Amino acid sequence: MLVVENTYISDDVIENFFVCDLEKCKGACCVEGHLGAPLEEEELPKIEAVYEKVKPYLTPEAIEVIDKEGLYIKDHEGDYSTSTINDQECVFAYYDDKGFLKCGIETAYLNGEIDFIKPISCHLYPIRITKLDIEEALNYHRWQICSPACGHGKALGVPLYKFLKTPLVRRYGEDWYKKLEQQVADREAGK
Repeated sequence: MLVVENTYISDDVIENFFVCDLEKCKGACCVEGHLGAPLEEEELPKIEAVYEKVKPYLTPEAIEVIDKEGLYIKDHEGDYSTSTINDQECVFAYYDDKGFLKCGIETAYLNGEIDFIKPISCHLYPIRITKLDIEEALNYHRWQICSPACGHGKALGVPLYKFLKTPLVRRYGEDWYKKLEQQVADREAGK
């Protein structure tokens, strides 16, 4: 494990290779599971603020669920997540013309319509954040649907932490990421 400031980074985040392979998984992480994307409390007003710009990208089923249940739910542990369609598909997911799942929030962002790219939990996936007291732990969430990404990353020689540099910098800052890179380099030099 590495420690950068108040963040504990699992060895799996450093040692495993990963590059999303949408040709193979088709964005299944937006559908699989029983809850939507985990949300941080400070993201809730951001999602509310961008909804009208995102709405044109959503399916009629998603809009119906949002009208009934809202943009997000609060579970029995007090955590928030995006609403889902039939306890599966995130309400912000839609299929493109190739049959790949895409994020309506991210699409609106990429089209220059909003300034919020997507929830940090989605941007960082397959890294999951566990909040401790004042620290956070970053762990690699292994899932069968991401197996093609592991092979793709290995073939390209891209470790998970490098693949997710942009969201890691978004979350923790450029200085934090440089410290992570230095610790990885020091570890490699010590082997």
